[in-house]
Amino acid sequence: MTPRAKNPRSADMELKAVAGAGHRITDAIETVIEGKSEAIRLAVTVLLAEGHLLVEDVPGVGKTMLAKALARSIDCTVRRVQFTPDLLPSDITGVSVYNQNNRDFEFKPGAIFANIVVGDEINRASPKTQSALLECMEERQVTVDGVTYELEAPFMVIATQNPVEMEGTYPLPEAQRDRFTARIALGYPSPDAELSMLDSHGAGEPLEDLEPVSDDLEIAKIIQAVRTVHVADSVRTYAVDLVTATRNHPDLRLGASPRATLHLLRAGRAWAALEERDYVAPDDLQTLADAVLSHRLLLSAEAQIARRTTSMVVADILATVPVPARTARRPA
Repeated sequence: MTPRAKNPRSADMELKAVAGAGHRITDAIETVIEGKSEAIRLAVTVLLAEGHLLVEDVPGVGKTMLAKALARSIDCTVRRVQFTPDLLPSDITGVSVYNQNNRDFEFKPGAIFANIVVGDEINRASPKTQSALLECMEERQVTVDGVTYELEAPFMVIATQNPVEMEGTYPLPEAQRDRFTARIALGYPSPDAELSMLDSHGAGEPLEDLEPVSDDLEIAKIIQAVRTVHVADSVRTYAVDLVTATRNHPDLRLGASPRATLHLLRAGRAWAALEERDYVAPDDLQTLADAVLSHRLLLSAEAQIARRTTSMVVADILATVPVPARTARRPA
């Protein structure tokens, strides 16, 4: 039996719900983080794409504030982990403790058991501790002492990190970076935004006044709507071509993985849904390519000497890979 086609009116209502929730969350975060609307929208896109977000920038520009504001805007379980050199993997995943009353081992869940996990300065922990997140982020489960525990949906890791050049940091392993759907940088605020920040943050803590504008049930529902956004065959091929180009580029010694292709399409669906479109356009992939691909790439030694960046390489690829015709709408 063939599946029944979805009612177009019902699909439009679902897309309006996605866009409405996205705008509410974005507006709530902007009451705390000013002048960074593009980065905030990318963060909401990653949330609706069932992904994880890496916020990388120099200290003091609001990385942790953005992560906490996104978490507070949704009424769900939130845990914060301060990554330090002495943090142990069991602090994240949990540990089995012997209960003398029951004479049996009892599992004590770690900080990862929440809908949104804020990992502050993730690259200050050792690679061993960082690797404790690998199973959680990809399979949404935790295995301790041979027993697997499922994580509740929605589940999102929002991690902040300082650039690797900063003292006391460890570079994230390639497998860890590949599990983050997107990486964003906030940058310094504009003078006007910084002046406004002095007024709002100097008189109090605006984060404490941030009220939730959504909840985990609504997020889970609109994520289901995002999954139904149409991706034409030509757009799928374009995504594969972009990722394949990273594997053959002379400035790179490591290109993007097949997981990157999947994340690019998921993010494209979420981006389109936030614009109330039921299809992904090539422009969506172009807009998201740098955030989704650049942190997964490793430059060659020659490119590093020439002071090239992975963002430059992604821009070159976008300029050279042929763009499909703009016929990406959902078929009638």
